[in-house]
Amino acid sequence: MTWEEKLKLYDAIVDKCPRFERKGKSMIYTSANGYMFTLLNKAGEVGIRFSKEVQEKYLMELNTTLYKSYGATMKGYILIPDAMLKDHDIVAKYMNESYDYVMSLEPK
Repeated sequence: MTWEEKLKLYDAIVDKCPRFERKGKSMIYTSANGYMFTLLNKAGEVGIRFSKEVQEKYLMELNTTLYKSYGATMKGYILIPDAMLKDHDIVAKYMNESYDYVMSLEPK
């Protein structure tokens, strides 16, 4: 799947989440309360941010890894497996959960 196809999937998933919108032109992300909480990197990989406890739970449940972007491991983010991206509803659920998490943090 090309990066442009991944961007279309990412946008379609974000469109299911009315509380926030996609930002960025070359670096694609969502943010709220002063925190980024989802990213689409140049490799076409989607990462979603969670609390430490939830991150550890999803790493095991989803059989995935920590998210890397531009060569750096992103603290608090997990990699959303490509196979999951086709299920817009479940990924939108994770994005909404991540939004709720960053909204619970002290604003930046």
